Amino acid sequence: MMVLQVTGENVPQPIDSFVYAGLCPFVLNNIKKSGYLKPTPVQKYALPIIMSGRDLMACAQTGSGKTAAFLLPVIDALLSDPRDLIISGHHCEPHVVIMSPTRELALQIYSEARKFAYGSTVKTVVVYGGIPAYHQAQQIMRGCHILVATPGRLIDFLSKGRITLSSVRFMVLDEGDRMLDMGFLRSIEEIMEHPTMVPKEERQTCMFSATFPEDIQHLARKFLHNYLFLGVGIVGGACSDVEQHVHMVTKFQKRPKLLELLFQDDGEKILVFVEMKRTADFIASYLCDNNVPTTSIHGDRLQRERETALCDFKTGHMRVLVATPVAARGLDIKNVSHVVNYDLPKSIDEYVHRIGRTGRVGNRGKATSFYDPEVDGALARDLLKILQQADQSIPPWLKESASSKLCSSQFQFFRFGGNDVRKFDTDDEPPSFLGDGSGSSHRHPEPLEPEEKWN
Repeated sequence: MMVLQVTGENVPQPIDSFVYAGLCPFVLNNIKKSGYLKPTPVQKYALPIIMSGRDLMACAQTGSGKTAAFLLPVIDALLSDPRDLIISGHHCEPHVVIMSPTRELALQIYSEARKFAYGSTVKTVVVYGGIPAYHQAQQIMRGCHILVATPGRLIDFLSKGRITLSSVRFMVLDEGDRMLDMGFLRSIEEIMEHPTMVPKEERQTCMFSATFPEDIQHLARKFLHNYLFLGVGIVGGACSDVEQHVHMVTKFQKRPKLLELLFQDDGEKILVFVEMKRTADFIASYLCDNNVPTTSIHGDRLQRERETALCDFKTGHMRVLVATPVAARGLDIKNVSHVVNYDLPKSIDEYVHRIGRTGRVGNRGKATSFYDPEVDGALARDLLKILQQADQSIPPWLKESASSKLCSSQFQFFRFGGNDVRKFDTDDEPPSFLGDGSGSSHRHPEPLEPEEKWN
């Protein structure tokens, strides 16, 4: 059963069809061309919220269609209420800024934005680091309505005056929890508090992610104005379309165990996650030596090498992609049948994001994790709860590890992932579910239809 939660004042009614959502004919036509049959749960609620002019913090399972949930209403607003695009010989003023924590995700959002705006006057530009800025600057100077950016390159263009934020109508943070963690917070603050930035009361700010921990929500609230909180699915939980397996494997057993799994899934597209950059290259070389076509992606590879690796994997030229967490967030790689956590992550939210690379668009997927008792004990309790939430088979040894006093847990009263923290400002009880349109809330389980075509 799909559980939905909407909290805040004056919640708009959800939609059941794109046709009756109030979108302009042009956007509806591109939705049809893209093969979208009906809105996914997150789209049913996010579209009317954004189209009604409200700020939004949305937490939904990976692979649930979050990208289309913010792109469709934003592009509709640009076409339904067109405004002059301000361009000078020195700078451009975008109407929409979409920020992404990774270059690969920025490119993916850019591609989706172009698809939904195809044939219109809406101009979309993407800027990101790792490549020379000159060509990107030339594109910006031609004007853009939608700017998709990574924080570092955006700050670079802001500091040089090539971009100002005086015309921003929509500010979107994709993978918002990671954008607001300690690695990005200072950059996000610099952008949000830039002298040219439109005040939060005069723009719409939307944040999307699969996980919104409580401390990140408190940081995010200062950038939002009278926002609604949307939670879809088991909040912060793993997608139930993913069959999860956990094996106890010591570090010296991992390589032969990985080969065993790959030969069992011969011909399938498999994504392998490791924690360290050198491990990614080592495992990729090891698999190639064993006649498994493999490539790797990590932060030390040049941007063109990263893009080539992704292209080789997406097209099937390489059957296996070995990746550090740089590829875990937001990437939509079609037909990934199996995700392998060669190294388990340090946090359970990262685990949720990783296994969400399979089981996308309503399809079934499989995730296998190697649990090293000498390294992964701190994750045992949270991993057990994730498996329990998704009704997965649990090995007895994991229950024993989880009961150990050495184990810690990031779960807090089922607040992990993203229940609205505003409920806890005044209540001691967990938040209830689904707003009825009046600002009140009640529980609303909704079955997830298998025929739904997810983004």
